[in-house]
This record gives sequence, structure tokens and C-alpha cells, in this order.
Amino acid sequence: MSQEMRLIVNADDFGRSHGVNRGIVETHERGIVTSTSLMVLRPGAREAATYARAHPDLSTGLHIELPPKWHRWRRKRAEGEWSEIVSRSLMEQLSEFRMLVGREPTHLDSHRHAHRHEPLRSMALELARDLGVPLRELDPRIQFCGAFYGQSYGGLRRMKPNPRAISREGLAETLARVGPGVTELCCHPGYADDLDSRPRQEPYRRERTQEIHTLCDPEVRRDVERLGLILCRFEDLAPIEIPAQPVFEPRTDLP
Repeated sequence: MSQEMRLIVNADDFGRSHGVNRGIVETHERGIVTSTSLMVLRPGAREAATYARAHPDLSTGLHIELPPKWHRWRRKRAEGEWSEIVSRSLMEQLSEFRMLVGREPTHLDSHRHAHRHEPLRSMALELARDLGVPLRELDPRIQFCGAFYGQSYGGLRRMKPNPRAISREGLAETLARVGPGVTELCCHPGYADDLDSRPRQEPYRRERTQEIHTLCDPEVRRDVERLGLILCRFEDLAPIEIPAQPVFEPRTDLP
């Protein structure tokens, strides 16, 4: 077994807003971010996709979102009908990704880890197999690390600040724990001044800017090199066996 320690640094929420886009671009061009996940339903999606098309060195996957107000839908509708709504939304988001970016996603994940639960879990797994791409936490080739996050988990109403986790020192400790094989380090950089959600709905704001500073810190780059970590992308992984799929012809008439 290879003892190489390969690291994919993936920035979630590309397309969330212009400010978030700016932060992700900055951490890719000046920092250690090698990959991102696109939210195709958000206001900055087209801007983000334009950058992704012009910079194929940045892995760009699909950041799946459940339909709006999904908890209310689930209470009022039968499970079968809810599954149909989720399935339709998933395929619409994939179609929108293809239209915007002009290629297939390099990986799949989801907003607030929605794919950990059914019915999205099974649907996302099937789609990942069809596309031959990794699905976060459910691909045996990749270890997932969510330690670089400036709040403690526990639901939106029970979040507690955890600034050390996104400090340079905290990230150095996280990187030191990376073992052999491939690890995905998740991050959420961005300038949150233009987020349209209320703070209660979108509490992760100031932390996004701190993530930018940390991910772009030259000392972090030196930590990566000192620890022998190899920055890579999802496309650099060995392929997995998948059935033959029809060739996708990207659109060429987008700006």
C-alpha cells in the first residue's frame, strides 16, 4: 500500500454569493484550495461556473441541495412523494451543472451533509456510481476530514464558536493528523457581506473570512510541505470501474 499522503482541499458553497465566490477564488489562487463544490441554485452560480470553465485545474463538483422548506414538505407529504421531489430536484441540479460548467462534476457532496440521510443518500450513491465520481464520506478511496470548521456542530441553534479550529495553529494540528492515502479536507472560505439569509439561518459568516486568511497563510503552505502532504484533485485519483455511459456533449454557447 502506498504511504503517500495526498490532500484534497475542497471549498464548499461555490456560487452561494459573489462574496463567497471571491473568497474561494482567492484561496485557490493564493492558498491551498484545490477543489470546490458548486451550488447551482444560488445567485452566484453563473459567475462561479464561468470561473470553473476557465480554470479546469480547480476540481468542481456538485454541492447538492434539498428542495426549499423540505422539513415542511416531509411532514405534509407521503414518503414516496417526497422521494420523487428529491429525485427530480437532484437530476435538475445535475442538468443545471452540466449546462453551466459544460462538463460533468468531478465529485458529489451536499449542503449541510444532507446526503447522509435517506432518501438522498441512496440517490446520490447511485448517481455517483453512474458518473464514476466520489461521493463525500461514502467513497472508500477517500477519508473525509471536517475538523477545519469555526463552530462546533450540534444544529443551527446550538452552534458554539470554535475559532482555534480555523486558525493557522489549529489547521497545522489537523494537517499533522492526516495519514497515508487520500484525505478530503472540507472548508468554507468566503466574504459573507452579501449573504441574503438572516444570521439565524446563516450563522457561519465571520468565520468564512478567517478561513481565507488561514488558507492563504504562507506558513500553512510550508506546513503542507514540511509534513510531506501532496496537494491533489479528485481527478488525480485512480479511476473506479463503472458501466459504459453515453458521452456528454457540453454546451459551447455560454459566456
